Amino acid sequence: MSAIERIEIDLCRQSLRAWHTEDNFVDYCVSTALNGPGEMLDSECTPRGLHEICELIGADCAPNTVFVGRRPTGELHSATLAAEQPHRDWILTRILWLSGREPGRNLGGSCDTRARYIYIHGTPDATPLGVAGSRGCVRMHNRDVIEVFDQVRVGTPVDIHE
Repeated sequence: MSAIERIEIDLCRQSLRAWHTEDNFVDYCVSTALNGPGEMLDSECTPRGLHEICELIGADCAPNTVFVGRRPTGELHSATLAAEQPHRDWILTRILWLSGREPGRNLGGSCDTRARYIYIHGTPDATPLGVAGSRGCVRMHNRDVIEVFDQVRVGTPVDIHE
């Protein structure tokens, strides 16, 4: 498969569309913020507008690797671990860190996407996708986030819209 040229995330459809060319794309089911769209710091909303991937984290990590602060913890997510920590916000497998490209909307000040630590990342298999549920990030099945991760580069454009 060719490299992904751009990504579109549709908040209403809870989908991520990875464009390889103008007429070749793949759709993935995702989960965005339970609080809906929004750009403000501490809102736990998914920011809208033009973004880009600013960092790719976890290239050599096993599926279900648990991340805290963008670093692997040494844990692998499992049903047992989830039962022990039922309220933990799981960031798994890969992280595609987003940075806003629109000053005053999602870049700079209290609306800065990167400073809000907004990612596209893996989530436990039991996490419902296709419905809003995250704390601002874009959650994907682990196999899907690996597939996307392997086909993007730093600088890939990401458009998040309703």
